[in-house]
Amino acid sequence: MSNLTTPYVRDAWYVAGWSQDLAPSKPFAITILGEPIVLWRCEAGTIHALVDRCIHRLAPLSLGRCEGERLRCMYHGLLFDPDGKVVEIPGQDLIPRDARVKRYQVVERHSWVWVWMGEAEDADPALIPPAVGFDDPDYILGHGHLDYAAEARLINDNLLDFSHLSYVHAQSFGSTPDFANNLPVVKPLDRGVRFERWITNTHGSSIRKSPTLIDSWQTYDFLLPGILLMWSGTYPLGTAEKLGYAAPEKTDAIGNLNFTSQAVTPMTDKTARYFFSWGPHRSHGDESVRDGMMRMADMAFAEDKVMIEAQQRSIDQAPGARIMPTSHDRGVTLFNRLVARLASNKEPAQEQEAANA
Repeated sequence: MSNLTTPYVRDAWYVAGWSQDLAPSKPFAITILGEPIVLWRCEAGTIHALVDRCIHRLAPLSLGRCEGERLRCMYHGLLFDPDGKVVEIPGQDLIPRDARVKRYQVVERHSWVWVWMGEAEDADPALIPPAVGFDDPDYILGHGHLDYAAEARLINDNLLDFSHLSYVHAQSFGSTPDFANNLPVVKPLDRGVRFERWITNTHGSSIRKSPTLIDSWQTYDFLLPGILLMWSGTYPLGTAEKLGYAAPEKTDAIGNLNFTSQAVTPMTDKTARYFFSWGPHRSHGDESVRDGMMRMADMAFAEDKVMIEAQQRSIDQAPGARIMPTSHDRGVTLFNRLVARLASNKEPAQEQEAANA
């Protein structure tokens, strides 16, 4: 089990890596929720995952050798089946009945490798967030990842409050103060929070200015365990009012229609891996537009990393300090309450009873 002090939902799918980064017959190591995990893709393409620790001398199995569907520890040669059971011990015919390590359920979808961190038999592929992969015909995506010296919750909070765009990303995304002054519509979902925001009568960001006044639309879902799915675009002036500030049709966008999938994976108490993809709709850009967007993203996400790692150091210096929520924190509060409830396996009624106790 995890030794993390911050609670996270275990019955959820966490991103372990990009599909293309998991080469055949080459073990891959990652820590998720404080648990070391080894993943390997066999030559037939199937992906397996076990705890990254041999049962014999506790050596990392990620230093092992793939043999078909199986994985051999290269310290003393124990051979593991994909279900974690030891099937061979060199020089020993009798294999103990309990000679096995923990197995994790793995699914490859949307160009990501997803690992279920709860009990393997409870894994539900229907709970994998509907991200967009590189095989989607509508979008031309670039991708990357960053490792943070900060806990994942702080990155989640950052993605749940976009008012920071006006300040942290004034140079990269070119967001103006108008963006922070415009509160989004926030809606709770069963396993996350939805944000919707119209900015009307605008020329857009200072970097991607429109020569004429337009209405700008942005919406994203932030889903368990820490997955952001966002699309945005610009529309003719007056569209927001005409629609009663409801969501527009994507295909009606006149410019900048784009999509991003992002994922936050807690590794240890104060380290996390942040995955991201971004790119234009094929009707609104090509590979050169994508590359320009990714250069912008690299600059912006580096800005986030500087701020959030500094925030972590500040928290470590004053662990008892309290935060003061603002009007932009509704989404942060809703999501963190959802995490706290599901991490403790409480139903909503039980949560309310605990709050009233």
